[in-house]
Parts: sequence; C-alpha cells; structure tokens
Amino acid sequence: MSADSAAEPASSEMTTSKQRLDSLFTELKRESDPDKARDIADRIRMEWQDSGSASVNLLMQWAAKAVQSSRQPAAMDVLDQAIYLAPQYVDGWNQRATLHFQMGNYRKSMSDINRVLAIEPRHFGALAGMAAILTSAGQDELALRAWEQFLAIYPADRNAQSQLGELEEKLAGNRT
Repeated sequence: MSADSAAEPASSEMTTSKQRLDSLFTELKRESDPDKARDIADRIRMEWQDSGSASVNLLMQWAAKAVQSSRQPAAMDVLDQAIYLAPQYVDGWNQRATLHFQMGNYRKSMSDINRVLAIEPRHFGALAGMAAILTSAGQDELALRAWEQFLAIYPADRNAQSQLGELEEKLAGNRT
C-alpha cells in the first residue's frame, strides 16, 4: 500500500459531505413538489448541522438548550466558542445570526449572515434571514433580490414565493 493510497480514503471522506450537498442542491432545484422539496431541504440542513467535531456538535446542542430555556446570553457564549473552534462551520455562524436576529441585533445578525454566505453561498436559510432583515429595514428592493436568490436555490418553497410576490406587488405599487 503506497502513501498515496493511504491518503485517498481521508480525502474522499472530506469531499463526501460536499458531494452529498451538491447532489441535494441539484435535487432541490429540480423538485417542483413543495413537500418533496421540504424533505430535501431538511436533508441539506442535517448535512449543515454536522460540524465533523464531537466537541462542536456538543456545543451546538448546549446552545440550542440555552435558547430553548430563554438563556440567550449563555447561548451566545456557547455559539462564540463553537465558531472559535470551527470557523468554517456554517451552522455555527447561522445559529448565531438567528440568535442575534431574535435578540434584535440586526446589524450583528447581518454580519453573521454574510459570513454564512461566504462559506456556503447556497444557504437558503441565511438568505431568508437576510430578506427578513432587509424588509424590516424598509430595503424592499434588496429584500426582493434576496428572495430571488433564495428561489434560484429552492424554487418550490411556498413561503419564499409568497414573500417575493408581496414585495413585487408593493414595489410595483410604489412605482406608479
């Protein structure tokens, strides 16, 4: 067994999650049935949730429990630790963005959303969060673009379709 063949399994394991995500995103884009698309989206979320580190996964569980018990500052501390330990872990950034949003820290949430999208540009959850923040800030045209990006990735999502339609109508009414 050569040194190259010994390294192959490790490199193929590293690409496995990416390959699964690529395949799931292709399925998601092609699926027109909203229920089947939701199942695919849930499988994508499951891929994002696994950090590849037992320690980081445990921290994420602790953060979720802290949020459930309304201990947001404790959850924030734990999420900060998860991000410190795994700076390329997309769900750590996304969960912290969500927590900032829930706490009304929209600027910090948007900063974390931008980090999520730098790591995973197809992160439809982050795009939905971005659209919500932009809508609440009265930035309807930018929110419309975020929903368009979302739907380019996840076209069968009824809520995103509805949000896009409402913004299109609102913007069309503003132009007349």
